[in-house]
Amino acid sequence: MLAKRLPTILPPLEFEEALEITKIHSVAGLTGKSGLIRERPFKSPHHTVSQAGLIGGGSIPRPGEVSLAHLGVLFLDELPEFDRSVLEVLRQPMEDKQVTISRAASSLTFPSNFTLVASMNPCPCGYFGSGRECKCSPIQIQRYVGKISGPLMDRIDIHIDVPAVKFNELRGKGVAAGESSESIRRRVANAREIQLKRLNGEGAFSNSAMSPKQIRTFCALDADSEALLEKAMVRQGLSARAHDRILKVSRTIADLAGNENIDSTHISEAINYRSLDRNYWA
Repeated sequence: MLAKRLPTILPPLEFEEALEITKIHSVAGLTGKSGLIRERPFKSPHHTVSQAGLIGGGSIPRPGEVSLAHLGVLFLDELPEFDRSVLEVLRQPMEDKQVTISRAASSLTFPSNFTLVASMNPCPCGYFGSGRECKCSPIQIQRYVGKISGPLMDRIDIHIDVPAVKFNELRGKGVAAGESSESIRRRVANAREIQLKRLNGEGAFSNSAMSPKQIRTFCALDADSEALLEKAMVRQGLSARAHDRILKVSRTIADLAGNENIDSTHISEAINYRSLDRNYWA
């Protein structure tokens, strides 16, 4: 449910973006009579999808799910159930924001600037750490989570542990009304405007697209934030890629809050979103 709501809080499509999405769907023969696509795509392939189905391919190369989700959301439900070889081919499009399909006669490149969202259970039975009895052995759990490689997990900016929802919360008793998607979308749009102004002329349009040089320029830290980040890097053994992603996420958190500078609270929140790097896989 959370994944399906994500397109509703993303900024509205610009005309150029709508054209780009429509071109991709037209190549795949999916536009029909609908004309210009005006909504951000949401793609949720089944875990039995093949490499060609996910990345694209065929004798006459066609775009796969990663390209059909361009400028939208690609949702992979039950992530460990996907074939590991299929998951590993996601690395290149996640880094380069495009995918190249080579054939004997030609080579085609399709854009694939998607937001990856994935969900998974903590173990095969789904009860590990939930309060209910888990019947999975440590080896079974290790084999289950081992289907997701460290390099792939490293490329995911935010990891969130979602606990079971209590009965009263399910029934809406004594629970404050949540924030609407419309108001969240306004905050996201405002943060995107801030990023566009900051990165004007830099060749990037959002925090996630910042290069290492731009990260050093636009993600300056004070002494407290620097010390906090260093402690997290050392204690959790985080990689250089995780370091850059923490800075990008903290910059975005500051933008959503309307703060010009990154402070220690933003860094701390971004670090907490990397909890699966060590807590889960250990």
